[in-house]
Amino acid sequence: MSSVTAFQDLTDNLPDWVEAYRAYAAEGRVATYIPELAHAPQQALGITLHHKSGAVISAGDAGMPFTLQSISKVFTLLLALMDRGEKAVFEKVGMEPTGDVFNSMLKLELVQPGKPFNPLINAGAIVISSLIRGDRPEHKAERIVRFIRELAGDEGPSINEDVYRSEAETANRNRSLAYFLKDNKVLDEEVEPTLDVYFRQCAIEVTCAQVARMGLVLANDGTDPFTGRELVPKRYVRIAKSFMVTCGMYNASGEFAIQVGIPAKSGVAGGILALVPGELGIGIIGPALNDKGNSTAGVHLLRLLSERYDWSMF
Repeated sequence: MSSVTAFQDLTDNLPDWVEAYRAYAAEGRVATYIPELAHAPQQALGITLHHKSGAVISAGDAGMPFTLQSISKVFTLLLALMDRGEKAVFEKVGMEPTGDVFNSMLKLELVQPGKPFNPLINAGAIVISSLIRGDRPEHKAERIVRFIRELAGDEGPSINEDVYRSEAETANRNRSLAYFLKDNKVLDEEVEPTLDVYFRQCAIEVTCAQVARMGLVLANDGTDPFTGRELVPKRYVRIAKSFMVTCGMYNASGEFAIQVGIPAKSGVAGGILALVPGELGIGIIGPALNDKGNSTAGVHLLRLLSERYDWSMF
């Protein structure tokens, strides 16, 4: 199916598919361990697709704002690579999937030298946050927000202060991870300022359209397809996309690669960033999560779209 035909087909059918797949939300639960996230509507489901031609299609609750949560890890990784370079980043984090839940500290204890396996688990993302350049947490967070806005082509993304405070007040597991990393000399910066950056990046509020536009830049190897400006070096985008394929959907990444087969990153607010390389960016919101922490309706919807339009890379 050609791109033009596929987009006409999407325009005709996407609203009906979203309404049908909304039913899968009943199989999941909205995240409650960050109290502010518990207010999200269980049945919400929305999607935006942004094609390199400029065509944009949205359906369902695509206009509903949500916080990036772990989706932010893709962009802090890119920013850290741009700030520090590959050598410095991968001295502190590994390049392998774990098979463990996203906030596990198990392998930090079992495997020497105790550095996180990859940048997309919480321990790895905390270390990455420490590598962002800036004089203080607020300055680092401002740089992350500006980077997100640049990729989204939109000044709208900003930190949701209520979610930020909710994260900071309930982050006992993340504090445990950070202090363990500090004790192992993997984390060089002080724990609390580093965690403050991490909480702020996770609380950046976006819409599906903004996420889809960010995904489109990644799909185009870091170059804005409409201005021709390189926003991120191609090499770093390829690193990030590799992590998205192998680690982006937590410990369901292998299953997602088989069933959907495109780079993606989820967050526990129910968002999913996905992309079809060279073609389009996708933003999804579906707050009800499965037992792996991924949007249950969102994953089902992506599987349908990938099968129908032959999106899989494999």
